[in-house]
Amino acid sequence: MAKPKSIYVCQQCGYQQSGWAGKCPECGQWNSLVETLQSQSKKTSSLQKQPQPIILSKVKAKNTRRISTKILELDRVLGGGLVPGQAVLLAGEPGIGKSTILLEVADKLGDAIYIAGEESANQIKIRADRLGLNAKNILVYEQTDVDALLASLQNISEDSLPNVLIVDSIQTMKTSDLSGMAGSVGQVRETASRLTSYAKSRGIPLILVGHATKEGSVAGPATLSHLVDTVCWFEGERELMLRTIRSIKNRFGPTDEIGLFRMEDKGLISVTDTQKLFIAESKVKTAGSAITCIMEGTRPVLVEIQSLVVPTHTAYPRRIAQGIDSKRLEVMLAVIMARLRLPFWEKDVFVNVVGGASIKEPASDLALIMSLVSAYKDKLIGDKVFIGEVDLSGSVRPVLAQKRRIKHAKAQGFSKIITSSEYSSITNKLSTIFTSKK
Repeated sequence: MAKPKSIYVCQQCGYQQSGWAGKCPECGQWNSLVETLQSQSKKTSSLQKQPQPIILSKVKAKNTRRISTKILELDRVLGGGLVPGQAVLLAGEPGIGKSTILLEVADKLGDAIYIAGEESANQIKIRADRLGLNAKNILVYEQTDVDALLASLQNISEDSLPNVLIVDSIQTMKTSDLSGMAGSVGQVRETASRLTSYAKSRGIPLILVGHATKEGSVAGPATLSHLVDTVCWFEGERELMLRTIRSIKNRFGPTDEIGLFRMEDKGLISVTDTQKLFIAESKVKTAGSAITCIMEGTRPVLVEIQSLVVPTHTAYPRRIAQGIDSKRLEVMLAVIMARLRLPFWEKDVFVNVVGGASIKEPASDLALIMSLVSAYKDKLIGDKVFIGEVDLSGSVRPVLAQKRRIKHAKAQGFSKIITSSEYSSITNKLSTIFTSKK
């Protein structure tokens, strides 16, 4: 059988040529020529049956059968579990824990096939022993040739199909039909397409591991995200225990959910009680500590903001923020100085969100301001929860899903929740917020 021919196609203008070049001769774009298999033209018969349109209202809706991964937080992100034939791309920085959680998924589901492109079976066995996994029903393929792999998988009977197919990682897979190296744009796109087609034809959930680049995107072509049904992003700092999985594309579920995990020696543990993770458990509360409620998808989460205000010894005071946008901190400091007349221009300010959480919504403005004022005045706030956006005039505005946040805070044992209803401006009754001096 003749080897399929490949050509190089510009991803910007569609120009084609037989060899690679750094610059497209047609549009002048650099590094846009990608090796692509040349499709074989087929003669079409005039008698060939033409496709007919379908009236959408007459299409019968089918219930999607879910396969639970038996990992609560992962099921939450996926929308209840995996769907037969679903292709999932799990992306993240190297070493963040992708292989760890997928090995746990394979062990919990059982009858799993694990394609090891980066590690040997011995290395995977060492990880399984460290995690305390049984791993009796996990088949490991040490293979990077997608053609040889699919030829072997095609021999599996319908009665012996695995519950999940895991490829770790897609950047290591290659096909001999293309001359490019494994990890190149053409190889990643073609191998992912073949694996996805096989998984959908056999109704097997497929999970592809993808690495992130320095720019924070998935290594490989952008079309890789279009080939799969679900794209999940694995985030977290290696120095911290917190790990999060976000769904940025999901054809079978929501895209606003988040899964929270805690990295331990025994692997990734689902976090169900977020209060223990994001709120300090010190018995003696200190000044500069304020609690707010943020929304992670549809889940309300209580987090603690801590501030430290000290005299500056430089011409330009320092503003250092961890877990909060530094520009938002600058805006809130300007509001405090303009509306409360507090001289923060002569103070160094340090702000941290406990537990490594990241706050990106304005609902934490009121808590941030109260934390800063508490640290400046050296006074305690007490067991209060602050929910509200603060505008430039110092007025407190209601936020999205405010009632749900209040309900969650009360369920966690907080009776005093301060919102725009009780506190319309940061200039009103400021002294009543603080409970006592330090």
